[in-house]
Amino acid sequence: MTDVSPSAESQSAAVDATPGAAQIAAYLAARMCHDFISPVSAIVSGLDLLEDPDAQDMREDAMGLIAASGRKLAEMLAFTRVAFGASASAETFDPRDLEALAQGVFRHQRAELEWAVEAASLDKASARTALNLAQLAGAALPLGGKARLQAVHDGGATVIAVEAIGPKARLRPDIAAGLAGEKLPDGMMHGHWVQAYYVHLFVAEASGRVFAEADEEKITFAATLPSS
Repeated sequence: MTDVSPSAESQSAAVDATPGAAQIAAYLAARMCHDFISPVSAIVSGLDLLEDPDAQDMREDAMGLIAASGRKLAEMLAFTRVAFGASASAETFDPRDLEALAQGVFRHQRAELEWAVEAASLDKASARTALNLAQLAGAALPLGGKARLQAVHDGGATVIAVEAIGPKARLRPDIAAGLAGEKLPDGMMHGHWVQAYYVHLFVAEASGRVFAEADEEKITFAATLPSS
């Protein structure tokens, strides 16, 4: 089992090695564009088919492609608005609304999501953490499986845990590094790392802790944050 919770020494070294705020913002923007470009491109392809006089027999397929891609784009945008932007006007979130956002993302992944949140509400930091860890858990199951998310209020803290169980479940080293507050490993792209590092940043800002563990065909993501 691999525990990627950061030590004080690794956190101190990571501060000097990781990119600045402007670069992190650029990486996050690139990550969001990557998530949106696929459904946008599919919508454009569908529109091109509708306008092609030689492809009128594919009109029904084109309309289906546009509709499916439009729904995916809308669900990804709604998820991103809370997971990355946290709906600045909201301080607390209904777990049922958060589940709808997370399930919208999982509809376009191979894995399934079981939402088992006992808390009656989640504050902004906990809501962002739950959504991001859910998405990371889904990405850890490339061949499908189940991600089970739990969130409870325990004394003065909110405890969030997501178990990702399935064949070839994998904790990517760039995600492990990001959650631990460490720099991007050499030779890896920043798309996955920056999301995990972003989680590390806002959990640390809330005086919380986030970590991940890898076992055979099982990845566990967990975070503890003070309840507001």
